[in-house]
Amino acid sequence: MDGSKEKIILNVGGIRHEMYCSTLRTFPGTKLCSLTEPHASTLYDYNPITKEFFFDRSAQLFGYVLSYYRTKHLHCPADTCRSVLEEELAFWEISDAQLAPCCWLKLTNKDSQLEEFNVWDENEHADDERLVVQVERRDFSWRARWQPKIWSIFEKPFSSLSAKCLAIISLLFIIGIVIVFCEETKAQYEYFAANLTIFGRSDVIHSIHEPYYHQAPYLLHLELFCVLWFTFEFSMRFFFCPDKKKFLRNPLNVADFLSLFPVYIELFTTEQIQKMPSLALWLGFVRIVYLLKLLKIIKLIETPLILRVLSYTLRSIIQEICFLLMILAFETLFFGSLFFYGELLGVHPSYRGDLHFTDIIICFWWALITLTTVGYGDIIPLTTFGQVMAAFAAIFGMLTIIIPIPIFLVKFKGYYATAITKQKLKMSKKQ
Repeated sequence: MDGSKEKIILNVGGIRHEMYCSTLRTFPGTKLCSLTEPHASTLYDYNPITKEFFFDRSAQLFGYVLSYYRTKHLHCPADTCRSVLEEELAFWEISDAQLAPCCWLKLTNKDSQLEEFNVWDENEHADDERLVVQVERRDFSWRARWQPKIWSIFEKPFSSLSAKCLAIISLLFIIGIVIVFCEETKAQYEYFAANLTIFGRSDVIHSIHEPYYHQAPYLLHLELFCVLWFTFEFSMRFFFCPDKKKFLRNPLNVADFLSLFPVYIELFTTEQIQKMPSLALWLGFVRIVYLLKLLKIIKLIETPLILRVLSYTLRSIIQEICFLLMILAFETLFFGSLFFYGELLGVHPSYRGDLHFTDIIICFWWALITLTTVGYGDIIPLTTFGQVMAAFAAIFGMLTIIIPIPIFLVKFKGYYATAITKQKLKMSKKQ
């Protein structure tokens, strides 16, 4: 018989494969190639009756290995785990570097995405546990004994009944301070609207009405009462926090700290506020941090999985977002400048008084509104060149907004699928 027509039979995982020996000799030095040698029957599990070699390995992956010998292109299934694939290739003595570029990129992206998400998920749980676990100390002071309990009460609403009660009380104070803030804005508006005509006149500055909180003193008293509670709560959380650096790096804790100052400053600077009414407006502006306290409501409920994945997806593409913002800034400067000079040079001198802008800053505003496809219509081009630039700006702005959407969706889909799988595994382990 012609040597090129000599055949060999392999039984891999219960599935028989029949092929030419010349096919297995495609890649010398591999295990399949060694099966064609004369003494192969003594080295491997060989059945002389059926004249076949048996290997208790994955039949599915072996099909791709055999295809590699036939086509010299190594591929893998879409749902293959990289570690399993590497183990199979190592058994057949094939390097994973031979994997086709399409499958290599697919596995690499999937595995790196999975690894990134797992690292984030593990770090998130580790951070939560690290803040609860008591820091090891050599002394047995009262702070060391009470620190884990008090920290859990103030930071973990579901850790105990007292923690739940404290969370409800804190929530009531947060709702109260937000209501006070809304009422103060009404009083501020009425007060400054009544005194707006005399604020800029130094000869009547002392005849300004009393500050707005003197007209409604209960607002200041309620705000002071709420802020005193927030001061107590923040002090306890900061004092019993095991990791103070991490505590101060939390944006919500920074907002809590800043929200303590406006009412105290207003109490100690009453005379200055009467002389400088604009100071009260700035203090009112700082009070916006009261609204950030509403985010603490998230701690009272279990954050949905999709929101946690969404927040991580946004953090994972922050670099791409910054790059696109730089492109948007460049487009704003470029189209704003073209619009400014195009309108000035293209319009007839007798119509220049009808232009909707007075300087280039307003043109930058127009460019930004046009690029983001908002289009208020407060500034419109009057010349042909300006209209052409407006059309290009709208097109480029639409493309700038559309491009990152597929990137976001692909990453979000991958992270969400991984998170769903991990959640199912956790539920199965608990059961």
